[in-house]
Amino acid sequence: MSMQDAQRRTSIPRRVLSGLHQPLPPGTASVRSTTRATPRAAVVRDRASRRLYAIDGIRLLAALMVAVHHYAGTNRVDQPGNRVWDRPVSDIMPTVFRFASYGWIGVEIFFVISGFVICMSCWGRSPRQFFVSRVIRLYPAYWFAVAFTTVVLTLLPGVWDRLRTRDVLLNVTMLQSGSGVMNVDGVYWTLWSELRFYLLFLVVVWTGLTYRKVVVFCCVWGAAAMLAPISKLPLLELVANPEGAWYFIAGLALYLMHRFGQDLLLWGILAMAWLMGQRELGIRIDEVEHVSGWRGSVLIFTVFLLAMVAIALGATDRVRGRWLVTAGALTYPLYLMHYAAGTTLINRLRDTMDARLLVVSVIAGFMLLSWLVHRFVERPVAGLLKRGLDTSFARLRNASG
Repeated sequence: MSMQDAQRRTSIPRRVLSGLHQPLPPGTASVRSTTRATPRAAVVRDRASRRLYAIDGIRLLAALMVAVHHYAGTNRVDQPGNRVWDRPVSDIMPTVFRFASYGWIGVEIFFVISGFVICMSCWGRSPRQFFVSRVIRLYPAYWFAVAFTTVVLTLLPGVWDRLRTRDVLLNVTMLQSGSGVMNVDGVYWTLWSELRFYLLFLVVVWTGLTYRKVVVFCCVWGAAAMLAPISKLPLLELVANPEGAWYFIAGLALYLMHRFGQDLLLWGILAMAWLMGQRELGIRIDEVEHVSGWRGSVLIFTVFLLAMVAIALGATDRVRGRWLVTAGALTYPLYLMHYAAGTTLINRLRDTMDARLLVVSVIAGFMLLSWLVHRFVERPVAGLLKRGLDTSFARLRNASG
């Protein structure tokens, strides 16, 4: 099986919850400096400054769901003679397969969390700060993952085809999908969806984030996402990202609930995101996954959204723990590295131990590797990139011509 064949089968189809205080007046990112407004402003500042440890835990859970799915729950590994297990995984570990077949929903969970976290992290920041924060967050671990996966596929051929060197080099930009070039690892397709969201949201950041502007953005983007599939306009579909837009929109609405409190408008946006999301889940099951049911998928997605509502409204504020911070830090490198390299390792080790133990061992190994990447790659490289970019932007700002 070629990497190209796998990515065509794993890519998303083209069509594809009371508040602690009353919300601020729509359109205000700060509170007027009046005596009556001061307590409300203090509540908003306190709420916005809290670290939401529960989200770190959910992020790792979502990554583990995706990893188990790729190893023991896809339609690909349930085929006779597949290159990972050599026989249907449902014959090898039927119970694991039954649950792992729903693990792909972790990607949709990532998208919702991304909408929430991006809105939270760039509130009050300039476009330059937003750009720098995204670069230093995304690229260091990604660069390592591209190199690591390429080396693994070169040294251990037989499961995936390694891309040509020029295509691997283009993957370093993270813009390969926009150039029609295949990904080094099939899971990178989500990064293209994330990048398009960042570029769209940068427009709002540029104008200064307020409650009103984010709500308008959600409504306009949602309308575009609904119209894009029937417009037959490739550019609109590219920008509107109909297969992922409503998950990001749900995250944005949830963050507004967290920062300003709930209101009927935000509930309406979240309800619309759920309605559109359940449809996209069904499309993905029918056209890509073929291994799970719509009812179970919607149930898992609904439970997750309810958990996010609880987080947004402060129900999990007492959840603390440094281990959750570490868990959140492992998520991104784990997601980037686990798929192609992990299935290749399973192919080589499948006859050496029990299949369930092998899956657990491979995931544990990649979690350890992810911590090492975070500690010795992400943190130092991010620091270097930040200093370099800050210097570059300072020079750009002070340049006379």
